[in-house]
This record gives sequence, structure tokens and C-alpha cells, in this order.
Amino acid sequence: MRLDKLLNECGLATRSEASKLIRKGGVTVNGVPAKSGGDPVDPEKDAVVFCGRPVEYRKFTYILMNKPEGTVSSTDGKDGDTVISLLPPELRKIGLFPCGRLDKDTVGCLLLTNDGSLSHFLLSPKRHVDKKYFVRCEKYVSDSDLALLSGGLDIGNGEKTAKTDVMRISEKEFEITLREGMYHQIKRMVERTGNSVVFLERTSFAFLTSEPTLGRGEWRYLTPEEEERLKRYDKNTNGR
Repeated sequence: MRLDKLLNECGLATRSEASKLIRKGGVTVNGVPAKSGGDPVDPEKDAVVFCGRPVEYRKFTYILMNKPEGTVSSTDGKDGDTVISLLPPELRKIGLFPCGRLDKDTVGCLLLTNDGSLSHFLLSPKRHVDKKYFVRCEKYVSDSDLALLSGGLDIGNGEKTAKTDVMRISEKEFEITLREGMYHQIKRMVERTGNSVVFLERTSFAFLTSEPTLGRGEWRYLTPEEEERLKRYDKNTNGR
């Protein structure tokens, strides 16, 4: 791989910026100042240092974020601040995107990646990845309401939800697991029972969870073990 391509894919500099910095002696490879952006490097073996900082190359990046309210699960920012804007500058340049979407006012577990194949794999309707949500409603939720939600119901526009798992938490709160992804699905389901959602949090996606160590808007890289579990995810084994 060319050195300038490596720095570009790591989000550290454009190719032209990398070439300028290299000419000024700002990049070393194995302790030796690089001569050109076209110098060949092996990301797996060569020690590249950019402005005094070791470069860690990732072919693909996988990030777990605790999405805050008021951010949009997109990359263009037309409708306000995006989840990508919460990342440091170098990570905003490497083509990350949300794997699935959460509404602007929905919080919780969100996977960000630039691995299009994995995203397609996880979001395929055939994959049936579990997505668990905590729901707080405006009014009391009856047992018959929960039965309607779990049994599948018509939410309009010719869409009918599949059967799912629902568990009561309190008089106005419950937990629901979806294996599909219709537009505003939970809100529309609750509206069909004559109620409305006042708070919605995704608490898990596949086996990834909204951990207490991650505050709203905070994020972390997935571990290598988590990456491998996602790549072999199966609804029957939960990626084990």
C-alpha cells in the first residue's frame, strides 16, 4: 500500500496533505523519515508515525455508540447534528455510517462502521437480528395492549408487524424485541393501542448492549472478539 493512501484511509490527511507533510519530515516509517507519499508500506508490519503519533491501520472500523437525543442517524447533516459529528475529526473522514437507524429522539445502542458488507449482512431481513428497546408510554399499558403488541398488528400503509417478545416493566413501561425495521415501528405500534411513546431507548443490537460505562454521546471501538462475533452472527446462536 502507498504511504499516502494509508494515511488517507486512517483519516489523518488527504493524499496531497500527506505528501506535503512527508516532504517536511513529519512522517517516519520504521524510524526513518519517509521520502514520498508513494513509498510502499505494509500496514501489518511497518511502524508508521504521523506527527509523532503511531498510526494504527484498520481496514474496517467498528464503533459502538450510546446515541444521544437530538442527533440524526445519517451522514449528511441535512436534518441536524449527525452521530458522525460526535466522533473525532480523523474518524469523520473514513466513511463511517450507522448500521441501521434510530429516530432523532431515540437514544441508545448504535453500531457505526465503514464495512458495507457486514452492515448488509446484519440488516438483511433474512438475518432477523434482535434489537431490544425500552419503551415508556404516556398512559397506562394494559395486559391486552401488550398482547396486541406481541401478537403482531396492522400499523398502516399495508404493513403488519411480526410476532415479538414483550415484557412489562411497570404500569407505563415495557421492553420489546424487534427482528424487523419498519419506519417509526414501535411508535406506530403503540399508537395502534391508543397510547403514545414518550421515551424510547434501544438497549441492545444483536449481542451489543448500551453499557453503563458509555454515557450519552460516548463511544468505543469494538473488541476483535466482538467483531468476529458480528461477522458470524446467527439469530439462533447470538453470534457465539
